[in-house]
Amino acid sequence: MGEVVFNTGMTGYQETLTDPSYHRQIVVMTAPHIGNTGVNDEDPESGKIWVAGYVVRDAARRASSWRARRTLDEELAAQGVVGISDVDTRALTRHLRELGVMRAGIFSGDALVRDGYPRTVEDLVAEVKAAPAMAGADLAREVSTDEAYVVEPFEGSTPDGEPVATVVAVDLGIKSMTPQRLAQRGVRVHVVPASTTIEQIEAYAPDGVFFSNGPGDPGAATHEVELLRGVLDRGTPFFGICFGNQILGRALGYGTYKLAYGHRGINQPVMDRRTGKVEVTAHNHGFAVDAPLDGESVAPHDGGRYGRVVVSHVGLNDQVVEGLECLDLPAFSVQYHPEAAAGPHDAAYLFDRFVELMASRRSEGSEAADQNTKES
Repeated sequence: MGEVVFNTGMTGYQETLTDPSYHRQIVVMTAPHIGNTGVNDEDPESGKIWVAGYVVRDAARRASSWRARRTLDEELAAQGVVGISDVDTRALTRHLRELGVMRAGIFSGDALVRDGYPRTVEDLVAEVKAAPAMAGADLAREVSTDEAYVVEPFEGSTPDGEPVATVVAVDLGIKSMTPQRLAQRGVRVHVVPASTTIEQIEAYAPDGVFFSNGPGDPGAATHEVELLRGVLDRGTPFFGICFGNQILGRALGYGTYKLAYGHRGINQPVMDRRTGKVEVTAHNHGFAVDAPLDGESVAPHDGGRYGRVVVSHVGLNDQVVEGLECLDLPAFSVQYHPEAAAGPHDAAYLFDRFVELMASRRSEGSEAADQNTKES
């Protein structure tokens, strides 16, 4: 049971299956042939498969990759995830694209029988309609880590062996590649549960705070919104991805809304308005931020206390807000996935932008401290 959505990626099915943002969703792959490279132990984005169900047109009869350890169907069966093949996924995708994503179920075996008799289609549809909808669902804590852990900088990534920065990453459904992208740049990353408080974040004395991707309705994420406001009030540099972008939007006072069928795949065109460059990007989101597309606006929350904001990135397929940048605070976010497992890598520069933002903030702090010392 779950919300049925479609993914337009031609590759990266293993990363899709293990992305916590797909929690409680049945994923339909638009690529017709899935499973040809099997499943390996290096590419998962988390410790388990999160999709509620998996729908493909043509399942590979055998895995063919030197990296494969198991077949796709073996992995799905081992983790108790229902998959179905020989489905006209083109027709199903067109249906969802016209009517919007919706609740669905994949029924097989004992689920098709009740009291020894085959269940009717009407009975199955009634069960689907009784399932909870995605709108209003608060799911981040269901996928977040239970305990904090540390991802150290990669060997050789820092000039003197010391981290270039310390970041607290709030796990709302984080993909494993995200802290690795920061660690590649010499950053020490403390990944913490979604239930973390602002006081617990402060205890790490971070140079920056990161909010990850994740599932559910941002309108239900009241704790996360208040937590981020605490970060913004302290002037700590902030970077958010996907769900983190939606949380920033709501913290600033903008609304969010559910897209008809969402953006899911690794081939979505987005324009970086700062540079005018068009990037091919990876997406997985069913909600979006409702913010003015043109020019600067004053963040509505609390009479504009967070200052001016611009929409930094925009989706070229439908003009959806794909990024926010605060002009009076050290904070920015994007709706897509710059960690890009399994590609593309057009947006990797955003991690560099975050590192530069933290370095700039530290430099400003040092200059202010020096000035205070001179005045004293």
